[in-house]
Amino acid sequence: MQATRKAPVRFRERSELLDFLLEVSAATAQTLDLDQLLGNVAEIVHRVLPYDLFAILLYNEKRRDLRIRYAVGHREDVVRSLSVPLGEGVTGAAAARREPVLVGDVRKDGRYLNTVDAVRTELAVPMTARGKLVGVIDLQSTRVDAYSEYDRTLLRLIAARVAVAIDNARLYLRVERQNRTLKTLANISREFSSILDLNELLPKIIETMRELINYDAFSILLVDHGGKALKHLFSIRYDQRVNVDNIPIGKGITGAAVESRQVVRVDDTAKDPRYIASHPDIRSEVALPLIVQDRVVGVMDLESDRVGFFTDDHVRTLTLLAPQVASSVENARLYQELAQRERLMNEDLKAARELQSVLLPDAEPEIEGLDAAVRLRPARGISGDIYDIFEQPDGQTAIAFGDVSGKGAAAALYGGLMSGLLRILARRPRRPAGWMRALNEALIERKVEARYVSLLVLLWNPKTRLMVMANAGSLPPMICRNGEVLKIRVEGLPLGLLESREYEEVEFQAQPGDIAVLYSDGISDHMSADGHEYGRGRLAQAVRANSGKSAVDLIGAIFKDLDKYNTTAFDDQTIFAIKVK
Repeated sequence: MQATRKAPVRFRERSELLDFLLEVSAATAQTLDLDQLLGNVAEIVHRVLPYDLFAILLYNEKRRDLRIRYAVGHREDVVRSLSVPLGEGVTGAAAARREPVLVGDVRKDGRYLNTVDAVRTELAVPMTARGKLVGVIDLQSTRVDAYSEYDRTLLRLIAARVAVAIDNARLYLRVERQNRTLKTLANISREFSSILDLNELLPKIIETMRELINYDAFSILLVDHGGKALKHLFSIRYDQRVNVDNIPIGKGITGAAVESRQVVRVDDTAKDPRYIASHPDIRSEVALPLIVQDRVVGVMDLESDRVGFFTDDHVRTLTLLAPQVASSVENARLYQELAQRERLMNEDLKAARELQSVLLPDAEPEIEGLDAAVRLRPARGISGDIYDIFEQPDGQTAIAFGDVSGKGAAAALYGGLMSGLLRILARRPRRPAGWMRALNEALIERKVEARYVSLLVLLWNPKTRLMVMANAGSLPPMICRNGEVLKIRVEGLPLGLLESREYEEVEFQAQPGDIAVLYSDGISDHMSADGHEYGRGRLAQAVRANSGKSAVDLIGAIFKDLDKYNTTAFDDQTIFAIKVK
């Protein structure tokens, strides 16, 4: 505690007093920095009225109380927590009456709020400006009757001159804070909208909030409509990450904000029955609903260990900031949800690719009398193109080659169904047309809306080199003999569309060296960058140009030519090439 070393100054001449008051006015007019201004006032007062404890308490019109804004000699806990309502204590009495109050011996005055036992004298002088209460200058001394009526008048003259300066400094501070807030909000709008990672966004929100409001705890909770609760997303208390229990909607301050869709501010949590105790030091709280497109998606909650800490300015700032926080958090949450779904989908696609690779035959199947090869390039990881090979009891080999309507996983699943049916039906020796009828009936029984299969079945007899073909909407095979592409007409309606369909068979007598290329429409429909189809004509050129190669090399040459045309595939691309030995 600062000792009182000298007696109060007595001005002998009126001119000396006037000079001093002019000095007071000049010193307080030098700055709009509130902290520096209050420090100047403390020094000026101490020169003429020595004190042991000194405080400048500022008045809050909303709370109708006085709080210490600058102090000398007072304990830190008193400075932080003391709230003096109008009319209470010596300072509250001076503020309520707008008149100085001098107590020569505080032990004899019941109004005294005891903060230091050694105090004996207290002098409190109100400060008013523009007809409004600004605050109180309070002096305390350990001596009885330390101040006189003269001292009370002198401090009153000082208070009258510093009140306007303090009011101007507070106004300047408020304007400066508003400008800083608007600038920060503009920066926030640009920055938040560019962050889609919640782990990056949430710390940025915390950092930004700290620049605007000196809170003690901050939380964001999201609405779980199914569970009818607020689920903890991110919380920090005294700069440490913490976990917060889920809160039923409608319970607590946060639940009330969500239910009412309004800002809920509580100046003293100890007096509000809605408050859910989370930490013994928390005394005030403000909660704002986070609304996106007229839908409450969560709540933003700030807490302080000071009673009535959150002001109207704080609420205005938070109200401006809440929509940006709401949309940014919702966008990041949706992005995270989509990323999670994409990850799961990729895992499913990987498993589907592995399964499909097991279902489909080897890239170079062994077929008696034929040099055969097949290659598949899916457009979306897994393919709706299907092919299979079935050895028949009579020594013949059936080759099935087709395409399921659509692309991706749905087409692949339908293709899996088709492969299963093929394997079941292939156990019985049939002609290609018989397989087509049986497959069509099986698909009609298991009809899936907007799904059908284009299929070509080729039955190969290695002894007679006879190919018997039936077609259900698939592209006819391209057969090349001695560098010439032969025209083979094989037609039919796709499977799974209409009941009781009959299918024709076409026979082709193959010769050694003949090449048959089965291909999906992803080959002929392959588009160039300028929108032209690859077409059957260019495919025929590639087949003729490479007819002397093996089946596997022929396929490689065709795909190389396709990639020259355009490296981007828009549909599944499958080629099954056979060359008669």
